[in-house]
Amino acid sequence: MAIATTNPTDGKVLKTYENIDNGEINKILENSKSAFDSWKLTSFGERKKIFMKVASLLREKRDYYAKLITIEMGCPISQANSEIEKCAFITEIFANDSEKMLSNENIDYDAKEVYISFEPLGPILHIAPWNYPFYLVLRPAIPAIMAGNTIVMKHASNVPQTSLAIQELFLEAGLPKGVFQSMLVSSSQINDIIEDSRIEMVTLIGSEPAGRAVASQASSHIKKTVMELGGSDPFIVFDDCDLQEAAKNAAYSRLRNAGQSCNAAKRFIVHSSIAKDFTEKLKQEFEKEVIGDPMDTKTTMGPVATKGQLIDVERQVNDSVSKGAQTVIGGKRVDGKDGYYFEPTILSNVSKGMPAYDEEVFGPVAPIISFDTIEEAIEIANDTRYGLGASIWTKDENMAKSMIPKIEAGNVYINSVVRGNPKLPFGGIKKSGYGREFGEYGIKEFVNIKSVVIK
Repeated sequence: MAIATTNPTDGKVLKTYENIDNGEINKILENSKSAFDSWKLTSFGERKKIFMKVASLLREKRDYYAKLITIEMGCPISQANSEIEKCAFITEIFANDSEKMLSNENIDYDAKEVYISFEPLGPILHIAPWNYPFYLVLRPAIPAIMAGNTIVMKHASNVPQTSLAIQELFLEAGLPKGVFQSMLVSSSQINDIIEDSRIEMVTLIGSEPAGRAVASQASSHIKKTVMELGGSDPFIVFDDCDLQEAAKNAAYSRLRNAGQSCNAAKRFIVHSSIAKDFTEKLKQEFEKEVIGDPMDTKTTMGPVATKGQLIDVERQVNDSVSKGAQTVIGGKRVDGKDGYYFEPTILSNVSKGMPAYDEEVFGPVAPIISFDTIEEAIEIANDTRYGLGASIWTKDENMAKSMIPKIEAGNVYINSVVRGNPKLPFGGIKKSGYGREFGEYGIKEFVNIKSVVIK
C-alpha cells in the first residue's frame, strides 16, 4: 500500500511513495549499527557543532519546513512556523547542555573511586506521530543522538514528505550517514524491525492502542521502551481566578493545531458558581477563531489532519449530545468547505458515560464539567485512564499547591497551560505512557547507567 500526502484542506492526494522492502530495511539497520560504532566515540564538542548547524538550518529554511507541515496535516502556517522555531530552540538547548547532563556522577563510597557513567545504548527505533511532525521527531531524537545513539525513524504514514525532509536536514547539517535515517514503512513492517537484534530500544509517541502493541512486542524481546500516549488533561477553574485570563488560555490550549495536541486541555472542570460565566467567556474566545485555508497567515484554525480523525471527532460529539450533553457552539463539520474541517465546539452538561468525558477527544471540542468542592474537582480530574498533564486556575496558590500531590499526572501547571519545556522532564502516567523526554531525566532514558567502582 502506497504512503500518501493527502492535503486535509480538500482531501486530494498530492504525492505518493512506495513502502521500502525488507532488503532496504536490512540495509538501513546495518547502516545504523555501523554508524553507532563510530558515532558513540565522537566528542560532545563534535556533536554540538553539528546540532548547532541543525538549529541554524531550521531557522534558515523555516518557511519551507512549515509549508510541508501545513500541506501534509493542515496546521495553520503561523503555528507551523512556531513549531520549527521551537525545534531550533530545543536543538540548541541539548547541543549546549548534553555534556553536563551526562557527566560522570561521583559517589562517596568506601573505595578509591566510585562513579556513575552514562553511555549510549545503540540504534534506537522511534515511531513518530503526525500532529507535530517535526517537533515530535526531534523531541526524543535530539537528546538520544547527542547522547551517542543512532536513530531509525518510522513516521506517521500521512507525513512522508516531512519524514524525508528531516533526514535531509540532518545530513545537510553534517550528521554522518546512518546516524539518523527515515524509513517509509507500513505498520505491518514494524514488528520485524522491533525484533531485529540491532535495535536496542524503542520510543513511541502516539495512541494508546499503538503503544500497547509496540510495548508488548518490544518487551517480548527484552527491549526498553519509552511511551508518550496522549492524554485527557483536566483544566480546573476555581471561582476566585481571573476568569477572562482562564478562558483565553483555555481556548488557546484547546484549539491550537485544531485540538490535536497530546497535552492540550481536554476536560474543563469548572466551579458550578462560575460555570455559566466561564462558558460564555470561552464561547466568545471560540468565536474569534478564523477558520480557513491554513496557508493563509490570518487563519488560526485549519482542518483536522485526516478523514478518519474527522469522523471520530464527529462521533464523539454526536454520541455525547445523544446522551444529554448540550451544544453551546459548533458541534458539526464546517458548512461549505471541502476537506476535514470541524467547528470549534463547546459542550455543556457533560458527565461520566459520554465520550466527551471518558475518551480523549483529539479535535477542537471543549466539554464543560462542573464541580462544587475541591475534593470533587480532584476526583473528576483523576477520573480518566490518562495522566499526562493538568492545569489549575486560582488565586489561592496554597490551595493549588495542596492539590498537586493528589493530581494523577506527569505535569501540573498553576495558572498556565501545560507546555513542553526542554529543561523539564515531560511524560505521563497511567495510560498516557511511561518514561520521560526532555531535561536531564529525559536524556538519561537513552543511556546505559553504569556503576563503576575502583578499589
